[in-house]
Amino acid sequence: MAQEQISIFDMFKIGIGPSSSHTLGPWRAAQRFVELLNNKGTLERVREVKILLYGSLAKTGVGHGTDIAVLLGLSGDDPVTFDVQQVMPKVAHIKAAKEIVLGGHKKVAFSYEEDLLFLFAESLPFHPNALTFQAFFEDGTAHSETYYSIGGGFVQQENDNKSVLSEVDMRFPVENAQELMVWCMKTGLKISELVLENECAWRGEEETKAGVLDIFTAIKDCVYRGCHTAGVLPGGLNVERRAAKMNNRLLKERSYTDYDTWITAIREGGRDFGYILDWVSCFALAVNEENASFGRVVTAPTNGAAGVIPAVLQYFITFHDAYNDKQIIQFIATASEIGSIFKKGATISAAMGGCQAEIGVSSAMAAGALTECLGGSQRQVLMAAEIAMEHHLGLTCDPIGGLVQIPCIERNTMGAIKAITAAQLALKSNPDKAKVSLDAVVSTMWETAQDMNVKYKETADGGLAIKVPLSLPEC
Repeated sequence: MAQEQISIFDMFKIGIGPSSSHTLGPWRAAQRFVELLNNKGTLERVREVKILLYGSLAKTGVGHGTDIAVLLGLSGDDPVTFDVQQVMPKVAHIKAAKEIVLGGHKKVAFSYEEDLLFLFAESLPFHPNALTFQAFFEDGTAHSETYYSIGGGFVQQENDNKSVLSEVDMRFPVENAQELMVWCMKTGLKISELVLENECAWRGEEETKAGVLDIFTAIKDCVYRGCHTAGVLPGGLNVERRAAKMNNRLLKERSYTDYDTWITAIREGGRDFGYILDWVSCFALAVNEENASFGRVVTAPTNGAAGVIPAVLQYFITFHDAYNDKQIIQFIATASEIGSIFKKGATISAAMGGCQAEIGVSSAMAAGALTECLGGSQRQVLMAAEIAMEHHLGLTCDPIGGLVQIPCIERNTMGAIKAITAAQLALKSNPDKAKVSLDAVVSTMWETAQDMNVKYKETADGGLAIKVPLSLPEC
């Protein structure tokens, strides 16, 4: 039986905020639809296109930028390279011109109001994050495809199971934590080392390491940019950015010129508990304020939870003097394996499982990664991941105004702090005496997700989302 194979670069993707499931996934789906038309030789015959958004994509689509994502994806723009400063201007041009250039070269008429449909009352059975693209041709025929954005930027086309089938022969196939532990015991490899061996099924080791460092470059750029950008977040909630002010207050006018000298300046402030705690919060806020501003971030494993792992990694680099390629690769590789276990055994989609599936999973990933990098055993790594998730079970996803801002941004700070605490607990504990396994908590998280009321699954129909009076623009 084929197994789902997940690479480091599936769990960590460079993209544009504010949501991996509502922005990056629909963006990729739109690109795939245009590519499909082009491969079939029908792109040049398209007369009109329509986009249908279902379920959670409809209910929180505007707040999460789903409408923006599909327009840019249909236009042939790529979230990894597209200039984030041009996101809003290009969408504004499409709306004003009432036309869209498919794939960057086929111009068709397009009305935002009439051709992009938010089907608030309709949901497709496979997954709440569903969207359908329809292309109408000059000869009167049409072609449509339905895609599901299943979390973390992963996309699955309807009736297409290729995304979950084995495409490579991995040296150490892993479906759950128990299998991972068996391989570690047989080989003596650390979890990160086992991951890097498996990555060789796709590419050479040096290519993998270079790719991971590219991911890190995107992460550190995002953290640094977020710590130096003030203002108010878009969307109408008028949430003020806090990371830049925290950065200035904590540094107390110590000078620096770039990321490297910034780290030195931070270290010069000492290692007082409160000081470190403030910096961890600042790092997490910085990333998710960038995310909420349609900035370039790394899904870790999602955009809504994109600040947890960077904050813990930045803490490790800064306060454990670990600014070197080897330890950064070790951290990201370990985190990716923990995340893949949750994706295989449960979900990383808030629309399926609430925020436990995003902040909870990211906290578990960060906890496990930090534990290995601080010298923990393989069992302690799994114990740390279990502790972190255990204390996120049942966490709902209830974004106010459908925006990835409140309570999402602050939740990243809490997820990061819990990850560090979980790592410290695991490092001081005997995992042989643990009562709860990582597999047990993964299973519990999935059962909790299935029992959770749909209004707490990224619909903005319950929780905090309906307790705060709002006066938001329509779009």
